[in-house]
Amino acid sequence: MVVAAQAQGRDQPSRRRGLRYRVEMPLYVTVLRSGIPDTLPGRSVNLSEDGVAVVLAGELLPGEAVGVHIRLPLASDHLRTRALVRHHDKLRSGMEFVGLSAEQQTAIRVWAEKAKVEPELSVPATIPIETAAGKGSESGGSGGAQPPTRSRRGREWIILLLSAAVVLAVLWWRWNREWEDVESGLEKNEKTMELQQLQTRVPADVMEKLVTHRVDPDYPEAARSANLQGVIVLDVVVGRDGSVLDMHAVNGPEVLAQAAMDAMRWWRFKPYRVDGQPVVVETTVAVEFKP
Repeated sequence: MVVAAQAQGRDQPSRRRGLRYRVEMPLYVTVLRSGIPDTLPGRSVNLSEDGVAVVLAGELLPGEAVGVHIRLPLASDHLRTRALVRHHDKLRSGMEFVGLSAEQQTAIRVWAEKAKVEPELSVPATIPIETAAGKGSESGGSGGAQPPTRSRRGREWIILLLSAAVVLAVLWWRWNREWEDVESGLEKNEKTMELQQLQTRVPADVMEKLVTHRVDPDYPEAARSANLQGVIVLDVVVGRDGSVLDMHAVNGPEVLAQAAMDAMRWWRFKPYRVDGQPVVVETTVAVEFKP
């Protein structure tokens, strides 16, 4: 009975109502389980107005309702819709769109025309795959060809490895982006806390003796052509490690002040110490511009 049912399922006509286009692009599938949304990254295999075939970094269950988020190449907007999982096997899933609007269907057709994507050709469901594959060998005089088991398994392994590589790349990119955001936030917090610990103001001649690395500013071409010159005074905050934490110009044209601050960022000082401990201090630095 089971064998007969399976054979009957293969002989049923395909449920596809429209053309499917082969396309590989990243996507996200969100499934709600126990009230908690779980987002799975993956990539598409083909796409139509009826549904999408995907390779995912996770397991789905046939019949599950999911949310699908796809960014169509050359399209101006994302494709966000709901879908039902029709089948899932070895990280590959087939999904049928639910409630796809007329605008979204039009967007898929317009994308296919712009991208010049060829429709995916498929063997009719009523013709056994082995027979279709063996027609060429029959014309050459040989008998019915055996299904290419090894080559098929090889292709499955290649697809699986490529899918894993795509998933790992997406996960690494997301992790690296989040880590950069965390590091940036920590640096800003540390700088803010250190600025709040400003303790004393030190005369310019005292800090001049503590300079360990000096960078001369570039004379801006705009200032040279306008014959701008003079001394720019910068109010500078130096951290406990001798680096420049903050600064602002007290006088002078903006073009010269900006050039002075660009050079000042690279200055380094010996830490200024109070009772043997390095502290955050404020001082002034004069930067001269002349032709």
